[in-house]
Amino acid sequence: MRIKKIVGKKLKAIRLKNDMTIQELSDRAGVSSNMISRIERGLTIPSVEILMKLSVVFDKSINYFVEEVRNTHEVVFSSPGTRAKTVYDDQDNMHTESFTSGLRDPQFMSFYCTVQAGGSSGHDHMYHPGDELIYLINGELQVTIDGEVFILRTGDSLSFKSHLPHRWQNIGVGDAHVIWTLSPFTTI
Repeated sequence: MRIKKIVGKKLKAIRLKNDMTIQELSDRAGVSSNMISRIERGLTIPSVEILMKLSVVFDKSINYFVEEVRNTHEVVFSSPGTRAKTVYDDQDNMHTESFTSGLRDPQFMSFYCTVQAGGSSGHDHMYHPGDELIYLINGELQVTIDGEVFILRTGDSLSFKSHLPHRWQNIGVGDAHVIWTLSPFTTI
């Protein structure tokens, strides 16, 4: 099933289950009724921003809208080397392994991350809905949140509301190994 159809089908089903009209959903999510209609009919793929707005209305993660139930599970066990892997950006400065990939409709996402020496989130600050938890297994990571600088060293953790502007950088001499948890799911 194509992604447009999956998202459209799931959006329409949850909207109807919550006894909501397209206009009511539009008003609550701040997304045009025309866009919602186009999504439900499988005519367009919504942006991550729109998916986030819709997910807040229904108290779901954005993964809810894109995962097929038959491809997800209620229990996920993973071992090193078997986890879904991604690269943070074109600079190849952070590799992630998902602890929660394949979990049906997760309300959080958690990753094992390897940030190369000098690797960063870029010069611009990020901000998005939800909460973040960073646990530094080893290395040295500088995290700036709303102008305040935190230096994390082995064993340190930092949790914060991720609507605050933030950015990170590996300031150590070697790779930093991090467990990164986000709720609701967003991108690091």
